[in-house]
Amino acid sequence: MTSLSILVIDDDQSQREVLSGFMKKKGYNIFTSDSGEDGLKIIKKNYVDLVITDFKMPGINGLEVLQKVKDINPEIAVMIITAFGTIKDSVQAMKNGAWDYLSKPIDLDELEFKLEKLSNYKKLLKENESLRSRLAEESIESDIVYKSSEMEEVINMIARVSQSNASVFIMGESGTGKEMVARAIHGSSPRSQNPFVPVNCAAIPETLFESEFFGHEKGAFTGSQKMHKGHFEISDGGTLFLDEVADIPLNFQVKLLRALQEKEFQRLGSSQRIKADIRIISATNQDIKDKVKNDQFRSDLFFRLNVIPITIPPLRERKDDIPLLVNHFIEKYSRQNGVQFDHITTKAMDNLMRYSFPGNVRELENLIERAVILCRNSHISCEDIALKNTQELCDNIDQGLEARVANLEKKMIIKALEKSNYVKTEAAAKLKISERVIRYKIKKYNIET
Repeated sequence: MTSLSILVIDDDQSQREVLSGFMKKKGYNIFTSDSGEDGLKIIKKNYVDLVITDFKMPGINGLEVLQKVKDINPEIAVMIITAFGTIKDSVQAMKNGAWDYLSKPIDLDELEFKLEKLSNYKKLLKENESLRSRLAEESIESDIVYKSSEMEEVINMIARVSQSNASVFIMGESGTGKEMVARAIHGSSPRSQNPFVPVNCAAIPETLFESEFFGHEKGAFTGSQKMHKGHFEISDGGTLFLDEVADIPLNFQVKLLRALQEKEFQRLGSSQRIKADIRIISATNQDIKDKVKNDQFRSDLFFRLNVIPITIPPLRERKDDIPLLVNHFIEKYSRQNGVQFDHITTKAMDNLMRYSFPGNVRELENLIERAVILCRNSHISCEDIALKNTQELCDNIDQGLEARVANLEKKMIIKALEKSNYVKTEAAAKLKISERVIRYKIKKYNIET
């Protein structure tokens, strides 16, 4: 865990001492100040990763501290302390660029959880900066638009695995960008000058798999009037991307496994063995482990493909990325269609931020492309975004995002506990969080276990 340097700004001495004492015991480097003005002086003289500041103070308040900190160094994270129930202040702080917020009275378990999250994020940033210095950065950054810590982990993994020849298995819902991640791995690898061959396994008829992958000689079967090179031969020296790999039929899986193990194959109708130097990247939106368990997918082939797993989180779990993606797609389709927009309205953006996006990034891209083409004004508004129940979402804007997110989080934790027979370690693994975090959430939401 990266050790953070933290500045606590609070005019309440007792709270300042409690926070600083708690964080010092956890190994963090702590500065303290009783006013925003003095706190800014500390920042100018010392390296600080995080500022924790009270919202209401004599002199400049927390929002003003936030703005001035960002003017000094945009990389410094800011956490605002607000009175319990003042959601408006918290939301305003987040809109202005705060990393997070704390409600009074401060729950020290919650604070510890948020500090660990920031610490891990800072560590990822440093690792990625080092890794990207020796990679083809343009390949990764030009296509994958993100801000969230969840996608930062994906980018970190791309950078780590791209220089190897290990097989990569990408999991994620439809529309999350699995092929884009595969292309980024290939584009950043030593194989980047050789072919990247994407294959949609779900689109190949069961009887044609062997011919499609290994090729065939002229006359190998009825209708084969000339020699045909398969995907293995075409991708020699490069990367073969097996999309929807869970749809490969069982009778071909053993032949694919043998070709991967021996690194050679035969065209149909030929006795000549052909060497194949290829890297395999696979992807699926299905529960592949469940298919293995039910003998619908060979376990030995799965282990061969799943050397390095990468999971792409759905868009609903990384909503920090939505504003960047929206602006990216507006620019992209405005340029393609020869139009220009001043902005997307706050109401329309809020509408998108509350939508669950079952179709993930692909659905968002389609929505923005449609809006750009059909919009008649100089800006994109709520009415241009064709979401289900759009008007209902717009009308309910004051119900509160935080309450809705908390309710969803509670439901997900309860469901994970039920599926794990209330074994907290298993439930935490399903949710991809630590056992300590799930215990904190169970306590926070008063979930009976």
